Amino acid sequence: MGDTGVQEASPESPPAAPAEANSSARPVPSSNDNTEPQQGTTDGVPTVSETDIGAATDSDSEENLLPSYAIDAVEVSAEAESAAERRQKSAEAVQVIETQQLQREAVDLGQALARTQGVGFRRAGGLGSTGRLTLAGLSDDQVRFFIDGVPLEFAGFGPEFANVPVNLVQRMEVYQGVVPTRFGSDALGGAIQLVTADDVEGTRASVSYEYGSFSTHRLTLSGQHLDETRGLFVRANGFFDDTPNNYLVDVQVTDTSGREADARLPRFHDAYRAAGGGVEAGFVNQPWARRLLLRAYASTSAKEIQHDTTMKARYGEVDSGSASAGGTLRFEHVWSSGIVADAVGGYVYRRATLEDLGMCAYDWYGRCVRELPQPGEMESRAIDRNVNQHTAFARINLGWSPAENHDVRLSIAPTWVSRSGEDRALRERGELDPLSGKRDITTLVAGLEYQYDAFDGRLENIAFVKEYIQHLSVDRLLPSNEFTPFRRTNQRPGIGDSLRFRFTPELTGKASYEWATRQPRPDEIFGDGILVSDNLDLVPETSHNVNLGLTLDLPTETTGSFRGSVMGFGRIADQLIVRLGELGYFTYQNVLAARVLGVTGSAGWTSPKQLFALDGNVTWQDIRNRSDGGPFGEFNGQRIPNQPHLLANASARFQLGSVVTPNDELSVAWNTRYVHEFFRAWEDLGQSDTKDVVEAQLLHAVALTYVLRSGGTTLSWTLDVQNLTNARAFDFFGVQRPGRIVSAKWIAEF
Repeated sequence: MGDTGVQEASPESPPAAPAEANSSARPVPSSNDNTEPQQGTTDGVPTVSETDIGAATDSDSEENLLPSYAIDAVEVSAEAESAAERRQKSAEAVQVIETQQLQREAVDLGQALARTQGVGFRRAGGLGSTGRLTLAGLSDDQVRFFIDGVPLEFAGFGPEFANVPVNLVQRMEVYQGVVPTRFGSDALGGAIQLVTADDVEGTRASVSYEYGSFSTHRLTLSGQHLDETRGLFVRANGFFDDTPNNYLVDVQVTDTSGREADARLPRFHDAYRAAGGGVEAGFVNQPWARRLLLRAYASTSAKEIQHDTTMKARYGEVDSGSASAGGTLRFEHVWSSGIVADAVGGYVYRRATLEDLGMCAYDWYGRCVRELPQPGEMESRAIDRNVNQHTAFARINLGWSPAENHDVRLSIAPTWVSRSGEDRALRERGELDPLSGKRDITTLVAGLEYQYDAFDGRLENIAFVKEYIQHLSVDRLLPSNEFTPFRRTNQRPGIGDSLRFRFTPELTGKASYEWATRQPRPDEIFGDGILVSDNLDLVPETSHNVNLGLTLDLPTETTGSFRGSVMGFGRIADQLIVRLGELGYFTYQNVLAARVLGVTGSAGWTSPKQLFALDGNVTWQDIRNRSDGGPFGEFNGQRIPNQPHLLANASARFQLGSVVTPNDELSVAWNTRYVHEFFRAWEDLGQSDTKDVVEAQLLHAVALTYVLRSGGTTLSWTLDVQNLTNARAFDFFGVQRPGRIVSAKWIAEF
């Protein structure tokens, strides 16, 4: 749902310049943007009519056209409709966010998504720390991430989506609550698709480098080449991140007289370093395959751990790390009979490590204040742990158009996960290692979808059914320190429908519903081997998800273009899997029935000649516990902790072309985000004047960008300031985040 930011071409209204779907991060298109004509166009004019068939595949490039989808003579706009616009105009409950302008700013994907209506995101610290995204009231693994149709954890960028370099992402698609069958996913609260591999045409390369406060370095590289005569395509990308994360935090220290005193000190053990890359090669646009591409990738990261989940205990020698490597094979093709196939399969190996062998207790100055009786800062024992995970997966989508305006799509997505590991410190003491037991999960998600278009495309309806199956096979550790075989199979159905109706060329309405199921993830069941403990008794969580929305887009030549949207959403969830923190560790538990009601709205305006743009959005959500029994039954009817109920974003952007040369531009962008205060514990616990509250936060960011185009080269320089006022900012458990961050970013595109 949400603001499309797109004016649909029609005989009654002139085409508007494409704009970003995210209302608070909408770029102002440059009048000097010398965009090359798109595939399938003549001087930028489409040679065939275009309808949205993107739901049949995960790749939305211009070639995704089935012969049977073409309609008879239509009015042809002078401007080709992009894949993002086609996706936004579909019946799916989706917001589409273009990243062209975001790539020039010093933001990560989490910050970029947080500007979107209905989305909340906070990190538990600086770069590399754990992030938590909330989408329409549901969070964590209830919202699934995909990169080009492949689940994030199988794509080679590590488990944290916010650490994926924004410069490698062309656009983001945010699916609110109702997830298309093509993802083969058991997401409960929605899905976010990161599209990196849309365009396979031509030869190009790009490099970006960012240097910021706290000695932060971020580098990304990418390049591709297409041999058009043979259809041979090669693409490669890589990234490197490094930061000590030594920003200032407000803590309490012991003075010389033994009393507690306030102090502002730099973090001393929070460094993060990550690197990775991938190479993809194969054939495109061949008679036997639209795409046949093999990709190999690898990545590694290292993260120091500074404190526990609530910033109470300090650590000086606790280190974690991860590494992954794997490959995927993708096949796509369209046959003249109206059948389309899109399949991807692969294997990934991931290794996670945690080392806690220190012999000292540290204070906030980074000093060893006393020796420990045994190695280990997190608990009274040493930890030298590694967890290995082998995953094989496939996503198979088949589509068929039996008649004009009728489409059927089938999705099958099996996944097999096997875990192994060891804690060498336990074995050295002769104790039984819980990580040595067998741990396997097999999951299958299948879906069948039927799409019908009517009234010359004004109405589009997508109805679907899903089936979720998960089989768990593990060795369970008994209190007697013995393993016993444990087997369990879960099977659940699902159903849903998405409807879009275009009342006028400017006004569109959408409605969607899904009865969704999410099976527990491997990290939730087995733990992650680092800071998450296991829980083999988790059961699937379910939710009834409803969305209703309207979108308005009014372009005019005299007063500029106006846009706006409003969406209401509801979630009735049962057996929610919630991450709880205790003594430095997390565990996942089925503890809640919940009800989420909310409304989100956005509005924006772009001036004539597109020199100035204003956008804003606000989200109100009421997330209540509906458990009438169990550990949280006594809190029935109360707001769920650690979830803000009011979020807002605003942005302003000024852009001027032909400043020094005919092909340059200068822009200034301002973004602000407000998060209302919220309780860290249940609202009825404690006295009103002593409740543990995460304070309201109002953060500002400003970016000054200069872009120079010359021939086929584009250069950009950006000075970016995040948290302009140096306000105190906190994560969902009250951990302090960085203050003001000043960054410089340079990008070259060839």
